[in-house]
Amino acid sequence: MPAYKAPLRDMRFLMNEVFDYPAHYAGLSNGKDADPETCDAILGEAAKFCEEVLAPLNLSGDQEGCHFENGKVTTPKGFKEAYEQFVQGGWQGLSHPTEFGGQGMPMSLGLLKSEMMGTANWSFTMYPGLSLGAMNTVMQHASEELKAIYMPPLTEGRWTGTMCLTEPQCGTDLGQVKTKAEPQLDGSYKITGTKIFISAGEHDLTENIIHIVLARLPDAPPGTKGISLFIVPKMNVNADGSVGEHNNVVCSAIEHKMGIKASATAVINFEQSTGYMIAKPNKGLEAMFTFMNTARIGTAVQGICHAEASFQGALAYAKDRRSMRALRGKQEPDKVADALIHHADVRRMLLTQKCFAEGGRAMIYFAAQLADHMTNGIIENDQAKYHEWDDKLGFFTPILKGFLTEMGLEAANQGIQVFGGHGYIKEHGMEQIARDARISTLYEGTTGIQALDLLGRKVLLQTRGKAVREFTGQIAKFAVDNLRDARLRNFATTLAKYAAEWNVLTMRVMLMARKDREVVSSASHHFLMYSGYVTMAYFWALQAAVASDKLSKGGAEEPAFYKAKIATAKFYFDHILPRAKGHAQSMTKPSKSMLRLPVESFVFE
Repeated sequence: MPAYKAPLRDMRFLMNEVFDYPAHYAGLSNGKDADPETCDAILGEAAKFCEEVLAPLNLSGDQEGCHFENGKVTTPKGFKEAYEQFVQGGWQGLSHPTEFGGQGMPMSLGLLKSEMMGTANWSFTMYPGLSLGAMNTVMQHASEELKAIYMPPLTEGRWTGTMCLTEPQCGTDLGQVKTKAEPQLDGSYKITGTKIFISAGEHDLTENIIHIVLARLPDAPPGTKGISLFIVPKMNVNADGSVGEHNNVVCSAIEHKMGIKASATAVINFEQSTGYMIAKPNKGLEAMFTFMNTARIGTAVQGICHAEASFQGALAYAKDRRSMRALRGKQEPDKVADALIHHADVRRMLLTQKCFAEGGRAMIYFAAQLADHMTNGIIENDQAKYHEWDDKLGFFTPILKGFLTEMGLEAANQGIQVFGGHGYIKEHGMEQIARDARISTLYEGTTGIQALDLLGRKVLLQTRGKAVREFTGQIAKFAVDNLRDARLRNFATTLAKYAAEWNVLTMRVMLMARKDREVVSSASHHFLMYSGYVTMAYFWALQAAVASDKLSKGGAEEPAFYKAKIATAKFYFDHILPRAKGHAQSMTKPSKSMLRLPVESFVFE
């Protein structure tokens, strides 16, 4: 199994040199305590916990999996003890208000911690990870009374949370939700229905599990306009906050999955279970988007986690394993053969992984700053501020979730390829990374759903292309500012062309959609991937600019680190970014080539 080492140097580079997190935190109402020394100490302790506690459980957790018997789930050996350490460390409440027992740090700092945890052990990270979305939803939409009951134990980590959306008959189409909510005289509701694919829906890590459930009132209108949102605890809560009787929340099964086997994915039956409404009647889906957006960014982080984990494993193997001689001549003449890393094709795979891990990390850190501003709007009770930053983040969310998870899966597959046949064998741990990565492109909305959300909702419907124009304006400014710099000219000129093309493509798709509505669907995947490649190119150029500046001023104490940044950026622009051209050509083709074949012709004889 690859030994995990937290990439603290790269994280600090992005925080302190590329995005100036110290200044960013200084401007936040909840950032006064997030000074560089404190942040560095927090990340150092998180790295230690991930490297020494979580990473050693990753392979054994996969091999053992979760045990299900009589409605109860037992997590793999070591998970419960690790979770107790997690709680004792105060990690769950790192970015939540002090009034509920949290540490009140900015949301982004919690996201950075989650990246390290996820790379070390994604299955474990899902248990507290699902709670974060539940906490954010309760904090923003629940009554003060419900917050007082549920937020403290969730923030402390004594309880965990889930989101219960889909059902056997509906998948992503939540308009088909059938779970019922019957009003009671005391203001509560009786919830009845079945929810599937509930991550961390049942386990033995905490004394209670708080489910956030979509359900319908008796008089609810059909479709998505008739969905409400409820808190439904597994165990009822007494007036003093202690855990009471069982609430008829029953786990009837857990899924037998391809990956993340140490994370219990449950089928949950609500049998006249007591629930409490949060948000307004029939406005549950809108409130749930708080949870879903949080979860989608968290899932985007999974793409980075698996790219990083696979890169670390592949890099160590490529330096140690010897095979043949490099075509340019012997690189290690005193050895029986050259190490794999001396072969250009292996370098291609390693650099591709490095590009996706470090480029994706930059994208996430940028988005995390937007999320900080958004959550500050909630903290300050400034709805206008919240919606402004939520809209900005909303444009990037499907790009992050859709593109980065696809790239994480590719990087995981490349890691197996570097190992050759050994990568296909379980004991090396590389195939586990690929299996764990596979789900990331599916849950919280498949890549296709993210693509439709980006092109159909965020670009065409909500902003009429304004979101693209604003971000490409930012890219164009970087290009103009650096066109005269010989070190950055190639990055700048290339980005300027892509920024212009992105706008042209957006307009072309908009015009085509007026005559052919199916174009929105047929073009959406290509539009998403194009957007992802260009966005990552911009953030690689940003990193190269900072590295180049450090080297030119002679103040770089680690010149090799900065030279590697520039070299990797050049590789991305030369070998990865050209993929965007194929997507550009495909997105502007008419939809008829996808729809020409009649449905009845899709047969096997």
